[in-house]
Formats: sequence, C-alpha cells, structure tokens
Amino acid sequence: MTPTRTFSPVLVVGTGLLGTSVALGLRRLDVDVLLHDASPAAMHLAADYGAGRVATALDASTASEGDTPRIVVVCVPPDVTAQVVAEQLRAWPDAIVTDVASVKAAPLEALRADGADLARYTGSHPMAGRETGGPLAGRADLFIGRPWVIATHERTTVHALQEIEGLALDLGATTVAMTADEHDDAVALVSHVPQLVSSGVAGLLLGDEVGASSLAGGGLRDVTRIAASDTALWGQILTANGPRVARILRELAGGLGELADALDAPDAPGARRRIAEHMRAGNEGVMRLPGKHGGRRTFSVVTVMVDDRPGQLARLFNEIGAANINVEEISLEHSPGANIGLASISVVPEVRQRLVDELEALGWRVAQ
Repeated sequence: MTPTRTFSPVLVVGTGLLGTSVALGLRRLDVDVLLHDASPAAMHLAADYGAGRVATALDASTASEGDTPRIVVVCVPPDVTAQVVAEQLRAWPDAIVTDVASVKAAPLEALRADGADLARYTGSHPMAGRETGGPLAGRADLFIGRPWVIATHERTTVHALQEIEGLALDLGATTVAMTADEHDDAVALVSHVPQLVSSGVAGLLLGDEVGASSLAGGGLRDVTRIAASDTALWGQILTANGPRVARILRELAGGLGELADALDAPDAPGARRRIAEHMRAGNEGVMRLPGKHGGRRTFSVVTVMVDDRPGQLARLFNEIGAANINVEEISLEHSPGANIGLASISVVPEVRQRLVDELEALGWRVAQ
C-alpha cells in the first residue's frame, strides 16, 4: 500500500460538494481534517457526515500544534476565492494554501495585486463534480481517476508543488501541470461552453407546446444532463472566465448559423456538403476524447432490453461477467410507455459478437 503523502492536519475551508469530498477522501486515509465554513450549518453538517472536525482556531496565534494545518484547501465560490486565499495565507504563515476554484487566472491576478505570499500559494482544480451541491453531495471517491490541474506560476516552489501533488494523488486523482491561462482556456472549451449549450437546449423545452419532451430519449437526456447545475455558482464561474467562453460561443454560433442556412436551403450549392462536414467534424472531434485509462475511445455498443423489475440488471451484469467479458462503459434509459429499460453496453470491438451470442443464448433480447 502506498504511504499517505498528506500530513495531518489539513484545513478545508468551505464545506460544499468539493470541500466535503476532499475532506471525506482524506479522512478515509486517516488524515486529520479541520473544517471551516462561513455557514455554521454547512460546517456542522459536514462534520456530522464524517468529513472531519470543526476548526476551533482561525489563525496561528490561537492554535495548538495539533490544530495548525500544514496545508489549507480553499473550496469556496470563485467570486470570493482570492479573498479567502489571502486571508488563509495571513492566518497560517507556515502553511501551503491551494484552492479548487474552476477558474485560475482571476484569483491569481487578484492575489498578485494584494501582495500575497505567492511562494506558499498555488491554485489547483480537480476536474470532477456532480449536478448537486452541498455537504451531503460529497463523496470520498469523487476524484478517483480524475485529472487534477495544478496551476503553477513563476513563484511556485518545489515544496508547495509537492504538497499539492501529494494531496491530489492521495485522493486518487492524476495531476496535470498547466499555467492559469492554459487552464482557463481549456475549461472554457471542455466545461464552461458545454454547460451553456446544455442549459440552452434544456431551455428550449420551456417552449414545447406539442409534448415533444414525452418522446425524449437518451440523446436529449445526455445533452441536458448538466443543465440542472447550480445557477448561482455557474453564474460566478462563467463571468470569471467570460471572455474565453464568449470567444468559443461566437465560434460555435457562427458554425451553427452556417448550418442553419444550409438547412433552410438544402438544395442550394454546397448546402449538403456543409451539413455533412458538420457531422463529420463531430465524429472526428469525439474521437479526441480520452477513453478508459486515457486510451482512445474505440468501443462497440450492444443494446440489451432489460425488464423493469428487481434483480434484472444485476443478473445482466453477472452473466456478462461469467462470460469473462469486460464492460468498458454503460448507459441506461427507460423506454417511454413500456416496462423495460435499455442498457447500452460498451465493449471492445473484438468481443462484441461474442457478447451478443452469449446474451441471446441466455434469453436476453438484444437490439441488432
């Protein structure tokens, strides 16, 4: 077993989804975790949930040795991240401080302007989350296998980097080094714009006057899954990274405008080519998304009809396992108006036909 890299105690400031998840993950490793939150209710709820103990000292002048953190993890909304980081740097003059805000350039610039001790601060961002927030949404395994960006800058020290890397690795994440600007460019594309697109498509359902939503299948649900995200938090994230997000939105809008023109007049010269190019670009772009273990996504999908009654899904998984076939990914959806579910099982292409044969021999209904 790999020794724990993170030394006790760790102070987690902010006990929402990410803060509580950091704390739960560290507690699972027997790291002593101190909790602080501007909301006493959230702080005590996280403590009751097993995320750590409530911090009794708010700065080094009143803290005992056992209550003096070696590392402080700031997990607060983006609009107050720089302020809280600066406060923690002053409160704990021997501690390394990081934050997990989803934008990095703005807090770093604010801290520079504040004259903060940047040798003890390096921002970071775990690329993990859920649609729900708050302490009770926290999960000890939230970061396992997820990228954790460490936004190094010109004053990042080896000591600070080691402490933050150790924390991320202990929580099961894989660390990625980027500058703050590189990080913000990247998340604008892979996180912030997708959130707006998801919200935009979901918003169109408000004008549904013919009951189209009752026909919704996996495609619409996949696109709109993150549309239920926290409105207030996302407002802060998006405005903090506004120019980068706006640039990509304009690029997307331009392409969609050209596509709409082609669809308005599909028989016009070049229209069908434009439609085909749009679809082809999507095919090629999705192949750039990393698959399992960072490898290329080259899976085949087998769709199985599963009766909507207890034990059927477990039976399906057990029988796939008994056939010694590894499931790479899975998605589930219900068939509208029928008491069945559709399980889409992703496997490597070379075992697809064997999986189909095995399942059909066991009486499963497989969509071909």
